[in-house]
Amino acid sequence: MSTFLYGGNVLANGIRQHYLRYGGSEGARAARDAVIIVPGITSPAITWGFVGERFGQCFDTYVIDVRGRGLSAAGDTLDYSLDAQAADVIALAGALGLQRYAIVGHSMGGRIGVRAARQQPAGLTRLVMVDPPVSGPGRRAYPAQLPWYIDSIRLARAGTDAEGMRRFCPTWTEEQLRLRAEWLHTCDERAVLASFDGFHQDDIHGDLPHVAVPTLLMTAGRGDVVGAQDVQEIRALLPGVQVSHVADAGHMIPWDDEAGFYRAFGDFLGAALVASA
Repeated sequence: MSTFLYGGNVLANGIRQHYLRYGGSEGARAARDAVIIVPGITSPAITWGFVGERFGQCFDTYVIDVRGRGLSAAGDTLDYSLDAQAADVIALAGALGLQRYAIVGHSMGGRIGVRAARQQPAGLTRLVMVDPPVSGPGRRAYPAQLPWYIDSIRLARAGTDAEGMRRFCPTWTEEQLRLRAEWLHTCDERAVLASFDGFHQDDIHGDLPHVAVPTLLMTAGRGDVVGAQDVQEIRALLPGVQVSHVADAGHMIPWDDEAGFYRAFGDFLGAALVASA
């Protein structure tokens, strides 16, 4: 049975923010903290729907469209900085009236979560960083190349199908490719450029010592975004951080090993996520 409840919009941090809400039983939602899922650089909320469905079995779950993606506000004059994105998440939680919530951020979403957690907002109880880019000033570049994003966005904007997306994501299922082909055009190219530049200009390592909530770092065994030395540095900057590893996955962890992705949370969020057969 689907756990999808509805999609909605709120005015928060001065812009329209769109989200998809998933929820398990009323008792489970009341007993556990809510979860806000923040996707990556070119992932509208709908593309994380399959994860929202699973989270919704245990938690009151909100998958958000980061500004400039999906159905959230976009525009030529909109601020697409990391600070603005982090302020969006905090304001969204307030607008939704969430008293206690965790942030689960993938890739760019993990960096947004760190910057938000640095502010120590009321109500934030946990942070999960899923394979966050560790690039920044004076550090090695983010391994993905900008044309991969821009070329696929322009193809989607012109109109394409699952087959057109296959050369960008050759291991994805037909359904996943079809969904990306349908929604990728909603990613504002200016937003993607700003976020990609931010991967190299924003120093999230400086944020880590200011994070005061329990934090889980999830890394990909077949990815090249977060390495062993990066994990050591994060441990030094954020003592007590928990680390989990999904050995059989690349950077897009839930796409590569969905069951392993859920197992990697353990009971960190207050309940174990178990993949269905």
